[in-house]
Amino acid sequence: MATTTNRLGVDIGGTFTDVVLETDRGQFSTKVLTTYAAPEEAIIDGMGQVCAKAGIAASQLGQIIHGTTLATNALIERRGAKTALITTQGFRDTIEMRTESRFEQYDLNLELPEPLLPRQRRYTVAERVDASGNILIPLDLAEVERLVDRLAEAGYDSIAVGLLHSYANDVHERMIRDVLRDRMQDAMVSISSEVSPQMREYERFNTVVANAYIKPLMKSYLSRLEGRLRGEGVTCNIFLMHSGGGIISLENAADFPVRLVESGPAGGAVFAAHIAARYGLDKVLSFDMGGTTAKICLIKHQMPKTSRVFEVARSYRFKKGSGMPISIPVIDMVEIGAGGGSLAHVDAMRQIRVGPESAGSEPGPACYGRGGDKPAVTDADLVLGKLDPENFAGGSIALHPDRSEHALTRVLGEVLEMDAGEAAIGLAEVVDENMANAARVHAVENGEDLSDYTMIAFGGAAPLHAGRLCEKLGVDRLLVPPGAGVGSAIGFLRAPFSFEANRSVYMRLSEFDPATITGLLEELQTEATGFVRNCDAQAEILTEYKVYMRYAGQGWEIPIVLSEDEATAPDAETFLRLFETDYAKLFGRSVKGMDVEITVWSVNATTPPEHVARVDAAQAAGPATPTGQRPLFDPALARMTHADVVRRADIGLGETVKGPAAITEDETTIILPASRGAIRQADGCIDITRTKDTP
Repeated sequence: MATTTNRLGVDIGGTFTDVVLETDRGQFSTKVLTTYAAPEEAIIDGMGQVCAKAGIAASQLGQIIHGTTLATNALIERRGAKTALITTQGFRDTIEMRTESRFEQYDLNLELPEPLLPRQRRYTVAERVDASGNILIPLDLAEVERLVDRLAEAGYDSIAVGLLHSYANDVHERMIRDVLRDRMQDAMVSISSEVSPQMREYERFNTVVANAYIKPLMKSYLSRLEGRLRGEGVTCNIFLMHSGGGIISLENAADFPVRLVESGPAGGAVFAAHIAARYGLDKVLSFDMGGTTAKICLIKHQMPKTSRVFEVARSYRFKKGSGMPISIPVIDMVEIGAGGGSLAHVDAMRQIRVGPESAGSEPGPACYGRGGDKPAVTDADLVLGKLDPENFAGGSIALHPDRSEHALTRVLGEVLEMDAGEAAIGLAEVVDENMANAARVHAVENGEDLSDYTMIAFGGAAPLHAGRLCEKLGVDRLLVPPGAGVGSAIGFLRAPFSFEANRSVYMRLSEFDPATITGLLEELQTEATGFVRNCDAQAEILTEYKVYMRYAGQGWEIPIVLSEDEATAPDAETFLRLFETDYAKLFGRSVKGMDVEITVWSVNATTPPEHVARVDAAQAAGPATPTGQRPLFDPALARMTHADVVRRADIGLGETVKGPAAITEDETTIILPASRGAIRQADGCIDITRTKDTP
């Protein structure tokens, strides 16, 4: 019989699929190689393994929560459906013209990313709604019917509808949707007033196009997944992690798949926030490094920073502004092409470059012995002694050091006149500096000093590199939680049911209208609550309110959080005070005498977070017993060292490990530089700090 105490979290990554099963008898996990052709097969394989470890049948699962990179990869690799866009006459090229921003201001040969849809797949209708929602040019249904007949003849699978100012009045978009449903019953339809009812045409149009582009793919995948799980005897509900850090139903995920684009990384941020709450940490740097990418997120007061817009498929080495903007609620993080499978090469200036191209799981790094012949970060880690070739992934994958050395020598060494060891050192230092630099920039953009932060590292590759990152960033404390190798999947099991509803309604404080505001927030609350009720009809629901404000004439807004009292009894003076306080925190001062505008209103409905018990610091109880030693390169010392090897499962409460050392487990390995020492805390966390004799 299914029981809610048996909960399964599944994270499909670029290289591995992580599966975690939580029962009343403990936690069981595994990592299996991602099966690209049919991602659901890796889930079935992993589910079978953890259920066997726990001694339960698949029919006894009470809940499955899933996050996936499938939507992201479809956008990056342009593997979506045959899609058309219907927009307002005169705005056909909005998604190609983009905005006036240039991500490389002085590059005369700047190449902008291609839009998701070529021009011949973008169509227009004669209609116009102004910014206040007034209809200036009525929609001609006969024209729409003729256009839809052309689309049907062309054989489109999915249609995106994005009209000018439809966030203020969606009547024309709904009329077009009705015609499409009547005349193209097999095609899927996405309208921008439902997908992203926010101002700024470029971002909104791009978001609805992205949703339409991946909708058939995701709907097919989710349907296959549900069918395969039911075939294995699973009877419980299946939920999806969304980009904002919450959980939505399978049906809602299929309708709005663009909300899944950052679902895996969002689970990691939730996991780190849970650990931060356990230790009472108010400033945390979340570091998630998997097989394809590394993700860095700032977490303050146990809450990940969020945003309304993010980019996917950046064309200039993950440079901000060079990708496709997606306008949905998302956990704000910086993502770079630096994972265990990221490939290295030498550029025209004879410099080692790493990523964003990844070996993935097929064929994987050279050391996997599956046909890969280019050096990846994992190959460098193996040559430098960070990995045990006999016990990688719990011994399920045998690694081949000779193939790593050959790939490093052929691609890097022969060009730069290095041996395999020197090439591995160069590759590892480049990828570590790339990640450290991304963290520095992210911190500066948010006005933060990372020396005040504690790093929490998870993901299969993060514990291998986190110690070195702490050295580079001046971070004194590092926590590696239990289950770090499958951290995002565990994060899915910690996330609440939630949904954030947004809408653009422009209002100046000088024209503040409390009645309009109250009605708008009630509508948004009803919408958001409806999505949560699809997941749990009985749970308590908390409501969080937010508005986005700016000085009149400014181009961008800042988020202002409202209490329930401030939202239900809105007052212009209160809104102004909250805005000026937050503005001064960000920019050093407020601007007196200028009117203030509100552009976006947001309501997030969420179930209460689970109770987190605080962890008391363990007292040192003597050194842990190593199982042996192995050579390990320490970059800060610039030499090979003899490192103790300690099994994580053998470290008792309060026992310590002094670097250099390798702390091993099935899903990952923690590399302890000579500058660091570790102690095991009561909850199993490995608590790593700078040793007193380290300069």
